[in-house]
Amino acid sequence: MADELLRPTITANVDLSVRPWRLMSQAYVAFFGGVLAVTVIAFLNARRLGVDASRQRLIVAVGVAALVVSAVVVVFLTEDDASSGLRIATRVVAVLCCLAQLRVQRPMDRAFQLRGTDYKSLWGPGIAAVIGLGLVELVLLAVLAVTL
Repeated sequence: MADELLRPTITANVDLSVRPWRLMSQAYVAFFGGVLAVTVIAFLNARRLGVDASRQRLIVAVGVAALVVSAVVVVFLTEDDASSGLRIATRVVAVLCCLAQLRVQRPMDRAFQLRGTDYKSLWGPGIAAVIGLGLVELVLLAVLAVTL
């Protein structure tokens, strides 16, 4: 009985049979795949967690803002021939983006943890996001750096 009282109230639109991905695993996607990859994974995970629509839009907005910051970093670092720090700078932006997106997901992730269910593996979707969206972001930023 006491265990039932400790469980948070979950809204009716949450599918309790769908398991989300562990939040900190998304940091690996951010580091290796970049902003686009982590934003897609964070958005999909937010849907799995039952995060409300306004907070899902916030996750996308943070991703768009981080992509703009990455573009600015690429433009400024390629002008100064400091391309050795380019990879590190874009990864820092992606990880900071991920941390902001994790903060949005955290309350519903805590509710998931209190249900006592295991997380779903992020290996397959994470690798797909890193390879697919990481390449898209790389091409997008490379084209931007060459044209400006």
